[in-house]
Amino acid sequence: MDELIVAGITRVVTGSGIPSPLLPPRPDRRRVAILTQPGATSRALDVAGVLRAEDLIVEVIGLPDREEAKTLAVVESVYEALARFGLARGDTVIGLGGGTVTDVAGYVAGTWLRGVEVVHLPTTLLGAVDASIGGKTGVNLAGKNLVGVIWHPTLVIIDTDVLEALPTVLLREGMAEAFKAGLVGDAQLCSLVADRGLNAPLEELVWRSVAVKAGIVTRDDRESGERVYLNYGHTIGHAIEYSSPLSHGESVGLGMIAASRMSEKIKGFDQMELVVSTIERLGLPTLVDGLDPARVIDLLRHDKKHDGDGLRMVLLRDIEDPVLDHVDEADIEIGMSAVGL
Repeated sequence: MDELIVAGITRVVTGSGIPSPLLPPRPDRRRVAILTQPGATSRALDVAGVLRAEDLIVEVIGLPDREEAKTLAVVESVYEALARFGLARGDTVIGLGGGTVTDVAGYVAGTWLRGVEVVHLPTTLLGAVDASIGGKTGVNLAGKNLVGVIWHPTLVIIDTDVLEALPTVLLREGMAEAFKAGLVGDAQLCSLVADRGLNAPLEELVWRSVAVKAGIVTRDDRESGERVYLNYGHTIGHAIEYSSPLSHGESVGLGMIAASRMSEKIKGFDQMELVVSTIERLGLPTLVDGLDPARVIDLLRHDKKHDGDGLRMVLLRDIEDPVLDHVDEADIEIGMSAVGL
């Protein structure tokens, strides 16, 4: 199995299967709470069995699927379950599932008893290449991920056997995030997704995506500088996701098209055609129907990157050459029109 370290805190392990022992030894660890979702319950029960064989007391806590899990009401119910379970300061929370699970598990772990250990076992490509790494956690309130903390996992285990068995719809979502990582930090990864689409070799794709994020997060843990580049396509993408039935990957794909059109106008980015053709090749939408543009604009006004001078967005001058810049409503309208808004 391959390993790297993120921000001097998180050990990321990728490869076939899971390590043994699954968790690194900790003398004060007695209990483990596994947060999971309906599609990953079987996997969670298998992992619970492994941990019980290591003499740990394990509780599996189910969350709603997708964005329904990312509410303060769900977080409160998890806190209550942890209180009944008796999870103590030396114990561990595991997020096992997709990106919503790792977001919620990280937030719960970072706030329970003012912070307990969290470990992630992503079971989706989206979770593996993006959500499980970097310590960003969050739930939704009046907008996407407006409530959260940065709380790094001590360990992320990416089992490529699990990813190889994913249905196409989940591969598409993760490929969108991998393509984003390529656009901002790895031209070869960008070409891999553009040329091979859903047939891109997962082992290389995951490793390159993780390496991009690990490098950026290690250099900028608190998003005071270049870490913001990982938000490429997410500003308008999150607004679309929050106000429509589209998935995260579908919304980010649309957001990248919008951001690329704005980059073309403002920064002279000349790879707009590559972005659109790659999103199409992945089977993701390039236009959005039935969505009120005013609703998207309103959500953008509440975006975390909005400051006293207006909205800041990540734009591209070229592949591997991102920049953060203020944009005005006319710029935003140009980006939104590129996806039919």
